[in-house]
Amino acid sequence: MKRAYLCLAILAIASTGCGYSLAGRGQFLPDYIRIIGVPPCVNQGSSIFNIDTVLTEQLQREFASHGHYRTEPGSTNVDAVLTCAIRSSTFVPTAFTQGNQASRYAFVITAAIDFKDMKADKVLWSNPSLQVREEYDVSTGTQGNDPTAFFGQDQNALQRMARTFARTVVTSVLEAF
Repeated sequence: MKRAYLCLAILAIASTGCGYSLAGRGQFLPDYIRIIGVPPCVNQGSSIFNIDTVLTEQLQREFASHGHYRTEPGSTNVDAVLTCAIRSSTFVPTAFTQGNQASRYAFVITAAIDFKDMKADKVLWSNPSLQVREEYDVSTGTQGNDPTAFFGQDQNALQRMARTFARTVVTSVLEAF
């Protein structure tokens, strides 16, 4: 009899769980949020052509990829709105050759992000200086701090950066980090 109670107690403790979930699997948003408005990002300080359009498209795709949400390109008739203002994009050397020339650079995007619940009329998540970083090697004969050199290294470099940016933003919003 004692053994049965002990087994039952162990089973009860084990089934309660710890409350943690895998990254990218959490759910912090209210259940009624199903349609998320993702209006175009505003470029306030980047010299990268079309970066606002590319980031906006990736943010919309990333939210939609979670299956629970539909995205709209505006902020009307939606349950929540994600706004993005690109503050800057910089190129910083991270590795050097023996001749002290930069051989590797980091491309860093800084943006202000707000996620607002339209029904409750309150901001659920905000980061005024979110930074995302992507590194790349510089080929011989190019200026590494030139955006065209970055995108010349790989035609998909901006898309890669945009995917990383979108994943970071959406994971942060969904898990309230």
